[in-house]
Amino acid sequence: MRADRRIIGGAGMTLAAALLAGCSMAPAYQPPQTSAPAEYKEVAGWTAAQPADATPRGNWWEAFNDPVLNDLETRAEQASPTLAAALARYDQARAAARVENADLFPQISAGADAGRRRVSGNRFQGNGSAVTYNDYVVGGSLDYELDLWGRIRNSVKAARADADASNADLASARLSLQAAVADAYARLRGLDAQAELLHQTVEAFGKAYDLTDRRHKGGVSSGIDVNRAKTVLDNAKADISAIANERAATEHEIAALVGAIASDFSIAARTQPLAAPDVPTGAPSQLLERRPDIAAAERRMFAANARIGVAKAAFFPTLTLGLTGGWETTHGDLFSTPNSFWGLGPASALLNLFDGGKRRAQVKMSRAEYEELAAGYRDTVLTAFRQVEDAVAANHHLSDQIGHQRSAADAAQRTSDLALTRYRDGASDYLEVVTAQTDALDAQRAVLIAQTQRMRASVALVKALGGAA
Repeated sequence: MRADRRIIGGAGMTLAAALLAGCSMAPAYQPPQTSAPAEYKEVAGWTAAQPADATPRGNWWEAFNDPVLNDLETRAEQASPTLAAALARYDQARAAARVENADLFPQISAGADAGRRRVSGNRFQGNGSAVTYNDYVVGGSLDYELDLWGRIRNSVKAARADADASNADLASARLSLQAAVADAYARLRGLDAQAELLHQTVEAFGKAYDLTDRRHKGGVSSGIDVNRAKTVLDNAKADISAIANERAATEHEIAALVGAIASDFSIAARTQPLAAPDVPTGAPSQLLERRPDIAAAERRMFAANARIGVAKAAFFPTLTLGLTGGWETTHGDLFSTPNSFWGLGPASALLNLFDGGKRRAQVKMSRAEYEELAAGYRDTVLTAFRQVEDAVAANHHLSDQIGHQRSAADAAQRTSDLALTRYRDGASDYLEVVTAQTDALDAQRAVLIAQTQRMRASVALVKALGGAA
């Protein structure tokens, strides 16, 4: 029997130690495993840039070697209201995590009370005489919930994971803002290049118009030729106005992104080579580590898993411990002749025996929330890979397109020059010139549009990769 008592006693001590150590009702967390390919599909057949130590990593836009863009990105970081709002949300999430974390510690309070009281002489065990006295009390109390079932700890884990997710959201907002500024700036410089081309074209078309006008006045050509020359000239002028309108809207867009008032903001027009930097893609397995939106989705999934434990802990009693102590006196000095007092407890346990299925429903809700966020995580990962493949394909095919389009533009320009020479020599009518000039202008603009798209595709690739690799 003694041996049995020792065994029972040992088991009881083990159980008590386990209870004091606490347990967690949250399921074991295993983030979904997503298999990543060895390389991106769209990289095949195209030599993509490889990671290099000289590649800008934090300030990835510096690879464009444009001081104006660098300045715009700095201004956006400092003054963008979108980024400020994301930072404020992150601060809220961190504060909420600290609020939850405070429940891990005892709640300690102190107080003092001073009063004058009169007790009736007819009280129980009284002597028939009323008593009037002063009462002074100074003391404190401690309340502490024993987190045996992990409710508080899981709440803290969930709040911290939410804060981490909010931090990832902040990184996503910053990356999106940086990419939006770079994308708008690429479009702006593409419009500048088109405007320069159109101005040169108007000058050339103006000379051709003067030629047809002189020939018409000399009786060599008809008024139809003059009108055709006038048509292509005015169309080019109209295109300049359309480009100017589009550029103004783009400039206003950039102003909003950098937190500036559009009326006080301007970017000087400048024609420059529309060269896009090569962006190293890295390995697909790195994408899951680099994308802040993937990190945010995973942290929210972890938080939902912890909240399952919070919901399940509601099936168990809540245990709290109280402690009070202080000094009290009705005469004399409080600190020289006090009556001290203390009290341990109450140690209370509260268990809800019937709630109409509320707690079971809350557990189901928590599990359903986890499943929803797990599906959202998988969708975020799939979207990330799709965006990278799209951006890699765009960079690949646009590079080829630019080469072919430039060759077509050169051929179209030679045709335009030959057509004008033939017209001047009287070997053809002006319709041939108009057709050739229009084709040449369209081909040259197509080159600039493709170059702009290539720049934008580089920005999109950086964003899809979660920043420069």
